[in-house]
Amino acid sequence: MTDGRARRQRVRWGNVLRALVLLALLPWTAPGAGETKPLWEIGFGVAPTTFPDYIGSSRQQTYLLPLPYVVYRGDVFRADREGLRGLLVDRPRLSVDVSLDGAVPVSSDDDSARAGMDDLAPVFEAGPSVNWLLYQDGPVRWRIRMPVRAGIAVDSDGIRHVGWRVQPMLSLDLRDVLGGWDIGISAGPRFSSRAYQAYYYDVPAADATDERPAYRAPGGYGGAVLTLSASRRFDSLWAGAFVRYQNLAGARFRDSPLVETRHAVMAGAGIAWILGRSERQVPVSDGR
Repeated sequence: MTDGRARRQRVRWGNVLRALVLLALLPWTAPGAGETKPLWEIGFGVAPTTFPDYIGSSRQQTYLLPLPYVVYRGDVFRADREGLRGLLVDRPRLSVDVSLDGAVPVSSDDDSARAGMDDLAPVFEAGPSVNWLLYQDGPVRWRIRMPVRAGIAVDSDGIRHVGWRVQPMLSLDLRDVLGGWDIGISAGPRFSSRAYQAYYYDVPAADATDERPAYRAPGGYGGAVLTLSASRRFDSLWAGAFVRYQNLAGARFRDSPLVETRHAVMAGAGIAWILGRSERQVPVSDGR
């Protein structure tokens, strides 16, 4: 495949991944317990977003992305304020679902720290998340969430596994507050396998320079993450926003020459118009 075709493919996969990350991070509005809602709702909007090239990169990119609004309230597969997920276990205080995340592609030609190195392919992440309900009273819900995700890189050379990530989180959800907004706050450490951190932070001897010495990234602690989100549903309009901050103080790979900053911010806001909904109504509870 020519360099031009490979670059176009990387851009296409990158746009798909950014849209999936938006779906995973922008919180669709949650219904209250005891209500009935349409089985599905669809819409479309736009979302300005900003992402670093990779965690630790000083290069920040801004995009205006299309935003699909997708809500599906099925018994097994759901798309809602928890993101895109497949529900595996659903009990009053314990649930297990499939969670998604990802990282955008990076062209090393455009990132000075990686100049001359291989490009970073888009990485899709998926895996089970175990969720424990600690406390719930009215609009307030405290949970511990434990997602375990496999990273899959997709590029012109095919599909390959690039390691694992684990991110335990303490999560606070506030429903219908501040004039009708749903607020989410979560925080916790992030851990990655040696293979995952090597994909982003290793510097092979062949790529070493006087300014960029060879480096082998260990696995383990990868920094602390704080995520804030807010959303509100109007009659036929949805609005939402998120900010995710990651601090790399103490991260095992912090001495990599590819780590230019110990702070990373990902943020976005979106507005979507609801274009259609099913006639079939289903009973809902918090989280469905």
